[in-house]
Amino acid sequence: MKRESIAEALREGIAEEMRRDKRVFCMGEDIGVPGGWGGAFTVTLGLEKEFPDRILDTPIAENGFFGAAVGAAMMGMRPIVDVQYGDFLACAFDQIYSNASMMRYMSGGAVKVPMVIRAPVGATGRGAQHARNMERFFIGMPGLKVVAPSTAYDAKGLLKAAVRDDNPVMIFEHKLLYGSKGARAESGAVDATSEIPGEDYVVPLDRAIVRRAGDQVTLIAWLLMAHYALRAAENLAGEGIDAEVIDARSLSPIDYETIGKSVKKTGRVVIVEEGPRTGGVAAEIVAGIMERFGKHLRGPIGRVASADVPAPFSPPLENAYRPDPARIMAGVRQICGR
Repeated sequence: MKRESIAEALREGIAEEMRRDKRVFCMGEDIGVPGGWGGAFTVTLGLEKEFPDRILDTPIAENGFFGAAVGAAMMGMRPIVDVQYGDFLACAFDQIYSNASMMRYMSGGAVKVPMVIRAPVGATGRGAQHARNMERFFIGMPGLKVVAPSTAYDAKGLLKAAVRDDNPVMIFEHKLLYGSKGARAESGAVDATSEIPGEDYVVPLDRAIVRRAGDQVTLIAWLLMAHYALRAAENLAGEGIDAEVIDARSLSPIDYETIGKSVKKTGRVVIVEEGPRTGGVAAEIVAGIMERFGKHLRGPIGRVASADVPAPFSPPLENAYRPDPARIMAGVRQICGR
């Protein structure tokens, strides 16, 4: 066992999969520049030395190199595509939506697209066009699996599972959780390191995980918000509110089995999401819970989310925009009638 950051765990996972399967390769902007950063957040740092022909730098043309990745996957390769910032997925939306996610359905299963897409998200002082949480735009895309790790253990295990899956998988990674060092270190970063086993392992692409057991209210979150929800839960325990925290981890499909067990036990739910409240992942989970477990609820489901505005550039406004433990605690108190 060794303790690693998310950036280190992802790097190790990519290397292991490339050694295991010669069809696996990486492509993206600035991911293999000798002496460079290893992509925007150091995940591919140094991999070009071991895999000089399989760490491919691309032009700044997302629609173009995503199309190349889709074609490679259709022909039997297993590309891992790195987009510098999740916001730029908008530039490649047609390739993801019209080709990657649909091709297996359109061909009656004859054509597979085993493609992994890695995308950093979250507000980190870079302004609105480098700050969005893009999960909401992809969870309703049939044929595409979507995961969002909050720990290094999950990041590596989910990536390895995604590489081996015959469907396109999108992995959202929060910038404040990478644990990148040096010039790519992030102000306000949260410790998401984990003990990583030496043996091979994968994390299922369709399972949530209970991070803290409780019996009075269910808190559901992912990425950075999973950490903030845990902080809030520990503080709420001092007020006599025992919160169960579920790291959703898989956003498409959503693990309603794990969520349902908790809802039946607590009867109260608060969902926490970084990103605008309207039309978010939280809204989808609310609908799913109501349809499946509505009779077990003791009251309305609460949501704690960002305002319906683009992420501000001003640091104080950005902090006000993004949910924090204090806002989560206030949302739980309201649902619990405190």
